[in-house]
Amino acid sequence: MDLSDSVKKIPLVGGHYANLLKKLEIDTVENLLFHIPLRYVDFSNKTNIKEAQIGKTITIEAEVEKIQNVYTKRGKNIQIAEVKDKTGSLNIVWFNQPYLYKTIRKGEIYYFSGKVNFFNFRKTMISPEFEKKETDERIHTGRLVPVYPLTKGVSSKWLRSRIRQALNIYKKSIKENLPQEDLDSFNIMERKRAFERAHFPQDKNEARKAKERLALDELLKLQLVSLYKKAKWQKENKAEKLFIDKAKEKFTKLIPFKLTEDQEKVISEIENDLKKEIPMNRLLEGDVGSGKTIVAAFAAFLAVNNRKQTVVMAPTEILAKQHYQTFSNIFKGQKISLVTSSFKKIEKNAKIIIGTHSLLYQKEIFKKPALVIIDEQHKFGVFQRGKLIKSIKKDKCPHILTMTATPIPRTIALTAYGHLDLSTINTMPSGRKKVLTWIVPEEKRKKAYEWIKNKIKKEKEQVFIICPLIEESEIDSMKQVKSALSEYEKLKREFREFKVEVLHGKLKPKDKDKIINDFRNKRIDILVSTPVVEVGVDIPNANIIVIETADRFGLAQLHQLRGRVGRGEKQGYCLLFSESKSKKTLKRLSALKEESSGLKLAEIDLKLRGPGELWGTKQHGFPKFKAANWQDTKLIQLARKISKKALVSPKKYKNLLLEANITKF
Repeated sequence: MDLSDSVKKIPLVGGHYANLLKKLEIDTVENLLFHIPLRYVDFSNKTNIKEAQIGKTITIEAEVEKIQNVYTKRGKNIQIAEVKDKTGSLNIVWFNQPYLYKTIRKGEIYYFSGKVNFFNFRKTMISPEFEKKETDERIHTGRLVPVYPLTKGVSSKWLRSRIRQALNIYKKSIKENLPQEDLDSFNIMERKRAFERAHFPQDKNEARKAKERLALDELLKLQLVSLYKKAKWQKENKAEKLFIDKAKEKFTKLIPFKLTEDQEKVISEIENDLKKEIPMNRLLEGDVGSGKTIVAAFAAFLAVNNRKQTVVMAPTEILAKQHYQTFSNIFKGQKISLVTSSFKKIEKNAKIIIGTHSLLYQKEIFKKPALVIIDEQHKFGVFQRGKLIKSIKKDKCPHILTMTATPIPRTIALTAYGHLDLSTINTMPSGRKKVLTWIVPEEKRKKAYEWIKNKIKKEKEQVFIICPLIEESEIDSMKQVKSALSEYEKLKREFREFKVEVLHGKLKPKDKDKIINDFRNKRIDILVSTPVVEVGVDIPNANIIVIETADRFGLAQLHQLRGRVGRGEKQGYCLLFSESKSKKTLKRLSALKEESSGLKLAEIDLKLRGPGELWGTKQHGFPKFKAANWQDTKLIQLARKISKKALVSPKKYKNLLLEANITKF
């Protein structure tokens, strides 16, 4: 027997129940055992009938003297039982469960667990859990009783019984995957016991320790895969060494400003990577406007000065063109190509090639690039990133730098991105003012509009208005566009004395370019936009951003949108429009008023929303944990520590590696 067996092998789980369990993501015995309780109900206070107190939750052992269905004049159906023990008798009442009349039999002994109250002026136990006294083991009464996530058609009692059977049948199949020395030195519960005690603990501390062990198992699989990928990548690939003497000093002469301390630190990390034969595989994270592009330009500077090619891939045409402009300003005299779906400027023997996913179909222009830079990496699928690398890789592998403006909490970075080296830019360039953020309820909308009108008239400000997020998507859906167009018509009427335009992903590239250029050249006062086209739009004179239905966005995405303003010398303003009256929502949005660090906001978002919604959109590649959680830094670090040991001593950790599908040690 094996834990990978179908759940149908458990007694009373036929095709019907197997289909219901699939809704809970349970199709194997292992899935069933990893279906961890949400909480426990404490039925451990066992007493006799005489000592049963009103308002107390207790467990009694009693014989059933009688049970009957009673129908009231108002049409209610009540089940009333009278039970007794050596100390006295007690009434028990259930509502609308007529089948109990045939389930609970007179003369038999049962355990009953529930709260005692008055009913019809008598001391009565109301709607208790019960189970027949057949053995000394109790799973529904008289202990800490697990309560599970459920779906329609599956009760906690039925699920509890199936899990108990699975543990009994498959106990010998639960193999320990950690050596005894780790169990002892890290105070880890033995695996077989952890499965047992997670579901049926003696006390809450035991339940906590058991859940920790099962959480560790989940985290170990993720960490092992990440670290194994990293080790395999480094072992199997070689890259060009890219190095020039006094590189940082020479690079700073090409740019008209001083690097921040964080930029200098990250540049040193990248320089150290690029001078090795081991290919760099580094993720650079930093807020919008923190200066990631300049760091990427430094990496390209090393490649150019080693007479090697650099490829830069961006998720949108807007961002690709902006990178092209930035790199052209820095690398004057160098040949730079730009490739998008609507525009191709291909220079023969170009040292830097910049483009969108269209680069995937232009293999002929690659001349053995030594460096690949992927911006906003989470907006490309694993397949797209892999395809680009594969099309470039010949005898040697390129160094890879991926970038994101989405701050990644440390726990996720250690787990989901454990195969990458991580660099972070925390500080913003000097002189950048904190964007003032206000939450605007619906009743103050009119006043907010009047304030915006005054700002445009008196201070010649420009304004972004981001339309409601209708669908969580990385591309503009037609619903998204219709919403933007509808809002655009309303705003044209509201701001009739100003020039208002609309920007969305379904526009033709030339129309997008015209609108952005008009906005940049101050021919547009207000730009209405969908939320997915904001990446790369850099308008220094736009200092006000309005975000409609802000409660539908994640904090990290709101912070990214907010990063569109306050990029010049003037004060930036972010107005969060929300109709929500929920205290929880308002508390979440208030975090934006107080906090300007994207990383701290991402940590708050992670606690409130979980990793799947961290960017305001469901991200692929984030597993749903059953026992673990993304906030448990200590356990994630322990999993990383053990995983490193496992890859160094594979024989000792053979079972663990096989569970993670790592077969080549």
